[in-house]
Amino acid sequence: MLLIGENLNVINTIIGRAFKEKDPGPIAEEAKRQKEKGMDWIDINLGPARKGGPELMEFVVKTVQEAIGDEIPLCLDTSNIEAMEAGLIAHKGKAIINSIMCRPERYEKMIPLAVKYKANMIALMWGPDGLPRDENERMALSAELLYAANEAGVPNEDIFVDGIVTPVNIQQPQALSLMAYQEMVGEMFPGVKSTCGLSNISNGPPDHLRPILNQTYMVMLERKGMYSVISDAYDDQLTAIARGKRPDVVEVIHKVMDEEPIEMGALSKELQDYVKTARVILGQSLYSDSWLEL
Repeated sequence: MLLIGENLNVINTIIGRAFKEKDPGPIAEEAKRQKEKGMDWIDINLGPARKGGPELMEFVVKTVQEAIGDEIPLCLDTSNIEAMEAGLIAHKGKAIINSIMCRPERYEKMIPLAVKYKANMIALMWGPDGLPRDENERMALSAELLYAANEAGVPNEDIFVDGIVTPVNIQQPQALSLMAYQEMVGEMFPGVKSTCGLSNISNGPPDHLRPILNQTYMVMLERKGMYSVISDAYDDQLTAIARGKRPDVVEVIHKVMDEEPIEMGALSKELQDYVKTARVILGQSLYSDSWLEL
Protein backbone atom coordinates (compact mmCIF):
# COMPACT_ATOMS: atom_id res chain seq x y z
CA MET A 1 0.00 0.00 0.00
CA LEU A 2 1.34 3.43 -0.97
CA LEU A 3 0.94 6.31 1.45
CA ILE A 4 0.12 10.00 1.03
CA GLY A 5 0.97 11.92 4.20
CA GLU A 6 -1.97 14.06 5.36
CA ASN A 7 -0.31 16.20 8.02
CA LEU A 8 0.77 19.30 6.08
CA ASN A 9 -2.72 20.63 6.59
CA VAL A 10 -4.19 24.06 7.26
CA ILE A 11 -6.29 22.63 10.12
CA ASN A 12 -3.09 21.83 12.04
CA THR A 13 -2.57 24.78 14.40
CA ILE A 14 1.17 25.11 13.82
CA ILE A 15 1.00 24.55 10.07
CA GLY A 16 -2.04 26.79 9.69
CA ARG A 17 -0.18 29.62 11.41
CA ALA A 18 2.88 29.02 9.23
CA PHE A 19 0.70 29.21 6.12
CA LYS A 20 -0.88 32.46 7.30
CA GLU A 21 2.45 34.06 8.18
CA LYS A 22 4.33 32.46 5.27
CA ASP A 23 6.86 31.11 7.75
CA PRO A 24 8.91 28.46 5.93
CA GLY A 25 10.40 26.89 9.06
CA PRO A 26 7.51 24.73 10.33
CA ILE A 27 6.50 23.83 6.76
CA ALA A 28 9.98 22.62 5.84
CA GLU A 29 10.36 20.69 9.10
CA GLU A 30 7.02 18.96 8.64
CA ALA A 31 8.00 17.94 5.10
CA LYS A 32 11.33 16.57 6.33
CA ARG A 33 9.62 14.53 9.04
CA GLN A 34 7.18 13.03 6.56
CA LYS A 35 10.07 12.14 4.27
CA GLU A 36 11.78 10.40 7.21
CA LYS A 37 8.54 8.52 7.88
CA GLY A 38 8.70 7.12 4.36
CA MET A 39 5.69 8.77 2.75
CA ASP A 40 5.32 8.16 -1.00
CA TRP A 41 3.61 11.53 -1.53
CA ILE A 42 3.05 14.54 0.71
CA ASP A 43 -0.34 16.24 0.63
CA ILE A 44 -0.42 20.02 0.85
CA ASN A 45 -3.89 20.98 2.06
CA LEU A 46 -4.58 24.70 1.94
CA GLY A 47 -8.35 24.35 2.25
CA PRO A 48 -10.34 27.05 0.39
CA ALA A 49 -7.40 29.50 0.39
CA ARG A 50 -9.71 32.31 -0.64
CA LYS A 51 -7.31 35.14 0.17
CA GLY A 52 -3.97 35.09 -1.60
CA GLY A 53 -4.34 31.42 -2.50
CA PRO A 54 -2.10 31.35 -5.60
CA GLU A 55 0.78 33.09 -3.86
CA LEU A 56 0.43 30.84 -0.82
CA MET A 57 0.38 27.61 -2.81
CA GLU A 58 3.43 28.66 -4.81
CA PHE A 59 5.24 29.52 -1.57
CA VAL A 60 4.40 26.23 0.12
CA VAL A 61 5.30 24.06 -2.87
CA LYS A 62 8.65 25.78 -3.30
CA THR A 63 9.34 25.63 0.44
CA VAL A 64 8.66 21.90 0.59
CA GLN A 65 10.64 21.00 -2.50
CA GLU A 66 13.58 23.14 -1.42
CA ALA A 67 13.54 21.26 1.91
CA ILE A 68 13.26 17.67 0.65
CA GLY A 69 14.01 17.79 -3.07
CA ASP A 70 11.66 16.60 -5.77
CA GLU A 71 11.96 12.82 -5.47
CA ILE A 72 8.83 12.76 -3.26
CA PRO A 73 6.00 14.24 -5.36
CA LEU A 74 3.34 16.43 -3.84
CA CYS A 75 -0.42 16.11 -3.74
CA LEU A 76 -1.97 19.58 -4.05
CA ASP A 77 -5.21 20.01 -2.17
CA THR A 78 -7.31 23.17 -2.43
CA SER A 79 -10.70 24.14 -3.80
CA ASN A 80 -9.19 27.38 -5.17
CA ILE A 81 -8.62 26.67 -8.87
CA GLU A 82 -6.18 29.56 -9.32
CA ALA A 83 -4.16 28.35 -6.33
CA MET A 84 -4.13 24.84 -7.76
CA GLU A 85 -2.68 26.10 -11.03
CA ALA A 86 -0.05 28.17 -9.22
CA GLY A 87 1.03 25.03 -7.37
CA LEU A 88 1.23 23.01 -10.56
CA ILE A 89 3.39 25.68 -12.18
CA ALA A 90 5.76 25.72 -9.21
CA HIS A 91 5.92 21.94 -8.75
CA LYS A 92 8.92 20.03 -10.09
CA GLY A 93 7.91 16.60 -11.34
CA LYS A 94 4.46 15.01 -11.61
CA ALA A 95 2.05 16.34 -8.99
CA ILE A 96 -1.36 14.99 -8.00
CA ILE A 97 -4.41 17.25 -8.17
CA ASN A 98 -6.47 16.49 -5.06
CA SER A 99 -9.24 16.45 -6.03
CA ILE A 100 -11.73 16.88 -8.89
CA MET A 101 -15.38 16.40 -7.97
CA CYS A 102 -17.93 14.87 -10.31
CA ARG A 103 -19.68 18.16 -10.90
CA PRO A 104 -19.45 19.69 -14.40
CA GLU A 105 -18.88 23.20 -13.07
CA ARG A 106 -15.79 21.87 -11.30
CA TYR A 107 -14.36 19.22 -13.58
CA GLU A 108 -14.72 21.31 -16.73
CA LYS A 109 -12.28 23.77 -15.16
CA MET A 110 -10.02 21.34 -13.31
CA ILE A 111 -9.44 18.58 -15.85
CA PRO A 112 -7.73 20.98 -18.30
CA LEU A 113 -5.15 21.67 -15.57
CA ALA A 114 -4.30 17.97 -15.38
CA VAL A 115 -3.83 17.95 -19.15
CA LYS A 116 -1.86 21.19 -19.32
CA TYR A 117 0.58 20.28 -16.54
CA LYS A 118 0.62 16.50 -17.16
CA ALA A 119 -0.49 15.92 -13.57
CA ASN A 120 -2.14 12.97 -11.92
CA MET A 121 -5.65 13.67 -10.70
CA ILE A 122 -7.86 12.30 -7.95
CA ALA A 123 -11.39 11.81 -9.26
CA LEU A 124 -13.63 12.36 -6.24
CA MET A 125 -17.00 10.62 -6.31
CA TRP A 126 -18.87 13.58 -4.90
CA GLY A 127 -21.67 14.40 -7.29
CA PRO A 128 -24.39 17.05 -7.68
CA ASP A 129 -26.35 15.36 -4.89
CA GLY A 130 -23.36 14.99 -2.60
CA LEU A 131 -22.29 11.64 -1.21
CA PRO A 132 -23.36 8.67 -3.38
CA ARG A 133 -25.80 6.33 -1.68
CA ASP A 134 -24.12 3.09 -2.69
CA GLU A 135 -21.50 1.46 -4.91
CA ASN A 136 -23.76 1.70 -7.98
CA GLU A 137 -24.01 5.46 -7.67
CA ARG A 138 -20.25 5.58 -7.17
CA MET A 139 -19.79 3.65 -10.41
CA ALA A 140 -22.16 5.97 -12.30
CA LEU A 141 -20.22 9.02 -11.11
CA SER A 142 -16.95 7.29 -12.03
CA ALA A 143 -18.16 6.67 -15.57
CA GLU A 144 -19.09 10.32 -16.03
CA LEU A 145 -15.92 11.77 -14.57
CA LEU A 146 -13.47 9.32 -16.14
CA TYR A 147 -15.11 9.71 -19.54
CA ALA A 148 -14.68 13.49 -19.30
CA ALA A 149 -11.04 13.07 -18.26
CA ASN A 150 -10.26 10.56 -21.01
CA GLU A 151 -11.92 12.76 -23.63
CA ALA A 152 -9.74 15.66 -22.51
CA GLY A 153 -6.60 13.55 -22.81
CA VAL A 154 -5.99 12.23 -19.29
CA PRO A 155 -5.19 8.49 -19.45
CA ASN A 156 -6.55 6.09 -16.86
CA GLU A 157 -3.02 5.53 -15.56
CA ASP A 158 -2.93 9.17 -14.40
CA ILE A 159 -6.24 8.94 -12.53
CA PHE A 160 -6.83 7.97 -8.91
CA VAL A 161 -10.47 7.36 -7.99
CA ASP A 162 -11.67 8.26 -4.51
CA GLY A 163 -14.98 6.64 -3.61
CA ILE A 164 -15.11 8.60 -0.32
CA VAL A 165 -14.64 7.18 3.16
CA THR A 166 -17.21 8.17 5.78
CA PRO A 167 -17.19 7.81 9.59
CA VAL A 168 -18.05 4.28 10.71
CA ASN A 169 -19.83 5.49 13.83
CA ILE A 170 -22.55 7.31 11.85
CA GLN A 171 -22.54 5.69 8.38
CA GLN A 172 -21.51 2.10 8.97
CA PRO A 173 -23.03 0.70 5.70
CA GLN A 174 -20.93 3.11 3.63
CA ALA A 175 -17.76 1.27 4.68
CA LEU A 176 -19.09 -1.85 2.97
CA SER A 177 -20.29 0.11 -0.05
CA LEU A 178 -16.84 1.57 -0.63
CA MET A 179 -15.26 -1.89 -0.49
CA ALA A 180 -17.79 -3.18 -3.02
CA TYR A 181 -17.07 -0.19 -5.26
CA GLN A 182 -13.35 -0.79 -4.95
CA GLU A 183 -13.78 -4.31 -6.31
CA MET A 184 -15.86 -3.09 -9.24
CA VAL A 185 -13.79 -0.11 -10.33
CA GLY A 186 -10.66 -2.04 -11.25
CA GLU A 187 -12.63 -4.31 -13.57
CA MET A 188 -14.57 -1.50 -15.23
CA PHE A 189 -11.73 0.99 -15.66
CA PRO A 190 -8.44 -0.82 -16.37
CA GLY A 191 -5.32 1.09 -15.38
CA VAL A 192 -7.09 3.40 -12.95
CA LYS A 193 -5.47 3.73 -9.51
CA SER A 194 -7.29 4.53 -6.29
CA THR A 195 -6.93 6.40 -3.05
CA CYS A 196 -9.05 7.67 -0.18
CA GLY A 197 -8.99 9.88 2.88
CA LEU A 198 -8.47 6.92 5.21
CA SER A 199 -8.74 8.85 8.48
CA ASN A 200 -12.37 9.72 7.72
CA ILE A 201 -13.36 6.21 8.85
CA SER A 202 -12.41 7.21 12.41
CA ASN A 203 -13.61 10.81 12.33
CA GLY A 204 -15.78 11.10 15.43
CA PRO A 205 -14.74 8.18 17.65
CA PRO A 206 -12.42 8.93 20.61
CA ASP A 207 -8.79 9.63 19.70
CA HIS A 208 -7.46 6.44 21.25
CA LEU A 209 -9.66 4.35 18.94
CA ARG A 210 -8.78 6.13 15.72
CA PRO A 211 -5.52 4.32 14.86
CA ILE A 212 -6.94 0.80 15.03
CA LEU A 213 -9.95 1.79 12.93
CA ASN A 214 -7.69 3.35 10.31
CA GLN A 215 -5.30 0.40 10.29
CA THR A 216 -8.03 -2.22 10.07
CA TYR A 217 -9.92 -0.47 7.29
CA MET A 218 -6.73 0.03 5.30
CA VAL A 219 -6.11 -3.73 5.32
CA MET A 220 -9.68 -4.35 4.17
CA LEU A 221 -9.47 -1.81 1.36
CA GLU A 222 -6.11 -3.08 0.18
CA ARG A 223 -7.57 -6.56 -0.18
CA LYS A 224 -10.30 -5.08 -2.37
CA GLY A 225 -7.72 -3.41 -4.62
CA MET A 226 -7.04 -0.01 -3.04
CA TYR A 227 -3.77 1.36 -4.43
CA SER A 228 -2.97 4.12 -1.91
CA VAL A 229 -4.38 5.95 1.09
CA ILE A 230 -4.11 9.47 2.44
CA SER A 231 -3.08 8.78 6.02
CA ASP A 232 -1.46 10.00 9.21
CA ALA A 233 2.29 10.00 8.57
CA TYR A 234 2.92 9.53 12.29
CA ASP A 235 0.93 6.33 12.73
CA ASP A 236 3.95 4.03 12.71
CA GLN A 237 1.84 0.91 13.13
CA LEU A 238 -0.22 1.78 10.07
CA THR A 239 2.93 2.39 8.05
CA ALA A 240 4.40 -0.92 9.22
CA ILE A 241 1.25 -2.76 8.15
CA ALA A 242 1.24 -0.95 4.79
CA ARG A 243 4.86 -2.00 4.22
CA GLY A 244 4.13 -5.66 4.88
CA LYS A 245 5.81 -5.80 8.29
CA ARG A 246 2.77 -7.10 10.19
CA PRO A 247 1.47 -10.12 8.26
CA ASP A 248 -0.14 -11.42 11.45
CA VAL A 249 -2.43 -8.40 11.59
CA VAL A 250 -3.34 -8.73 7.91
CA GLU A 251 -4.00 -12.45 8.27
CA VAL A 252 -6.41 -12.13 11.18
CA ILE A 253 -8.36 -9.30 9.50
CA HIS A 254 -8.66 -11.38 6.33
CA LYS A 255 -10.03 -14.25 8.41
CA VAL A 256 -12.78 -11.98 9.70
CA MET A 257 -13.56 -10.85 6.15
CA ASP A 258 -13.78 -14.50 5.06
CA GLU A 259 -15.98 -15.35 8.06
CA GLU A 260 -13.56 -18.03 9.17
CA PRO A 261 -13.92 -19.33 12.74
CA ILE A 262 -11.48 -17.59 15.08
CA GLU A 263 -10.43 -18.88 18.49
CA MET A 264 -10.10 -15.62 20.36
CA GLY A 265 -8.41 -17.23 23.35
CA ALA A 266 -5.51 -18.29 21.15
CA LEU A 267 -4.82 -14.70 20.07
CA SER A 268 -2.88 -11.93 21.77
CA LYS A 269 -4.85 -8.97 23.11
CA GLU A 270 -3.55 -6.92 20.18
CA LEU A 271 -4.87 -9.34 17.56
CA GLN A 272 -8.16 -9.74 19.43
CA ASP A 273 -8.63 -5.98 19.11
CA TYR A 274 -8.16 -6.17 15.34
CA VAL A 275 -10.76 -8.95 15.14
CA LYS A 276 -13.25 -6.88 17.13
CA THR A 277 -12.57 -3.80 15.03
CA ALA A 278 -12.96 -5.67 11.74
CA ARG A 279 -16.30 -7.03 12.93
CA VAL A 280 -17.48 -3.52 13.77
CA ILE A 281 -16.51 -2.15 10.34
CA LEU A 282 -18.20 -5.09 8.60
CA GLY A 283 -21.38 -4.52 10.58
CA GLN A 284 -21.12 -7.87 12.34
CA SER A 285 -21.11 -5.96 15.63
CA LEU A 286 -22.91 -2.74 16.44
CA TYR A 287 -20.69 0.29 16.78
CA SER A 288 -20.07 1.68 20.24
CA ASP A 289 -17.10 3.51 21.66
CA SER A 290 -16.52 0.53 24.00
CA TRP A 291 -16.27 -2.23 21.34
CA LEU A 292 -12.74 -3.18 22.37
CA GLU A 293 -13.86 -3.71 25.96
CA LEU A 294 -16.67 -6.13 25.11
